[in-house]
Amino acid sequence: MNIAVSILYSLAVLSLLIFVYYYLGYRSQKKEWKQKVKKWFPEEERKSFISKWGDNFDQKESSQALRNKLQNANLNLLPSEYIGILVAGYLTLFVLFYSVFGMPILVAMLLPVLLMFLANYLLFYFRKNNYEVRFNEQLGEICRILGNAARSGLTINQGIDIVAREVSAPAGDEFKRISNELKLGVTLEKAFRSVQKRNKSRDFNLFIATLLIQKKTGGNLALTLDTMADTFEERKVLNQVIKTMTSEEKYISFIVPALPIFLLLVMNNVIDGFIEPLFSGFGLIILIIFLIAIVLSFFLIRKITNIKV
Repeated sequence: MNIAVSILYSLAVLSLLIFVYYYLGYRSQKKEWKQKVKKWFPEEERKSFISKWGDNFDQKESSQALRNKLQNANLNLLPSEYIGILVAGYLTLFVLFYSVFGMPILVAMLLPVLLMFLANYLLFYFRKNNYEVRFNEQLGEICRILGNAARSGLTINQGIDIVAREVSAPAGDEFKRISNELKLGVTLEKAFRSVQKRNKSRDFNLFIATLLIQKKTGGNLALTLDTMADTFEERKVLNQVIKTMTSEEKYISFIVPALPIFLLLVMNNVIDGFIEPLFSGFGLIILIIFLIAIVLSFFLIRKITNIKV
């Protein structure tokens, strides 16, 4: 009797293990099939009204200019996202000026507009060549990779494929585009010229000219690329040294204009009507001189610290 019970118990345990094994296999296959079905027949996700409005705005030709400016400034934002940030900043400043600093509602409504316009201008002014700067900082690495590829007996097109896989953005994205164009039969010169429309720096022009001349005339391409890589890396180190030495003055250029404005708003919050004389009579002249002096101090400090190599 005990032997029969033991056998039945063992069979039950074995059946349970077999069931669990096949059940787990079934779940795994079901998960794989679900992923394949989603990949073959993707479902459109529900979007809010704001998301749909943003998608429609991003697809319009009117947003292309803003998209190009964001790309040139190396800002990974869509035009609709950037406009949303500006609107949120305006609302934040309005609440801050009206509720915290106790400014008149008309001033609290107009001043954030002026500040957002100024912030938009300064953002693209100081980052207008940020895309080119980051791209040029990667040229040394690109020359090293192409030089090693040429030394290994690979062609320029094969070296560009390696660069497209190994180098990060933004240069990596551009070289992926060049690699795809070369595979479609576009000439190397035409592919480079299309990238040159977005990056017109002298470093990239030198890089393009060197590759095209070496391809036409021949020569030791690996040695030339190694020499260029050394030059780009030395220039990168020198730019970093200059940036470090002038970083304090650049921060001062922001602090000097912002500090008196902040103190003025704080005093207006402590003393009711402190800034009202600035908007009438002789006070308006003082306000204009004050704003002009702030703007001049900002640009003069930035001009002094803007050292190009």
